[in-house]
Amino acid sequence: MSILKTKNLKKYYGTEPNIVKALDDVSISIEQGEFTAIIGTSGSGKSTLLNMLGGLDHPTSGSVKVDNFELGKLNDEDLTVFRRQRIGFIFQNYNLVPVLNVYENIIMPIQLDQKKPDRKFIREIVELLGLEKKLDNMPNNLSGGQQQRVAIARALASKPAIILADEPTGNLDSKTSDEVIDLLKRTSRTFGQTIVMITHNPEIAALADRTIRIEDGRIHE
Repeated sequence: MSILKTKNLKKYYGTEPNIVKALDDVSISIEQGEFTAIIGTSGSGKSTLLNMLGGLDHPTSGSVKVDNFELGKLNDEDLTVFRRQRIGFIFQNYNLVPVLNVYENIIMPIQLDQKKPDRKFIREIVELLGLEKKLDNMPNNLSGGQQQRVAIARALASKPAIILADEPTGNLDSKTSDEVIDLLKRTSRTFGQTIVMITHNPEIAALADRTIRIEDGRIHE
């Protein structure tokens, strides 16, 4: 079953004759539980596509469906809540809140919805990611790999349908990169979440279940 689908997705900037086609008629379908890598060079449109999949930007035309909800039909307030509840984001620069400790960072999206964290589920995530002894630490006392693990835990904590990872290994050395990808694959299998990761690295992309290549705003699968 497709959990994420785009149809004739376009994102254009500027006007003729200087129009830039960041996305040009992109149609993709991603199955539930799949770990998909979207690979492309700088300027290929992969970051623009990820932003569209996560409802962080609006297309010029076309549609994005996530978990059977068409994002273009949601108003800004509903879209914000939808993103927080159904989509987990993992950013290249971690985006941890520096004044919150590890545990507080992990549960922050849940608290924004004024819900109680599922402590048993979060303990599972924390143990899987090897963060048990780091929960009271502040982000500036963690290594890059540890901060990325916290970002992964935060993305998983609210039990979203989809995880969108933006170059999650971009700031990490090769050993830590392999560990992070392995953790993403394990969490995907363990918790049944769909993962879409963008990367420029073919070796990282090859570790995913499926690879989608994008160049000049068009899909070459």
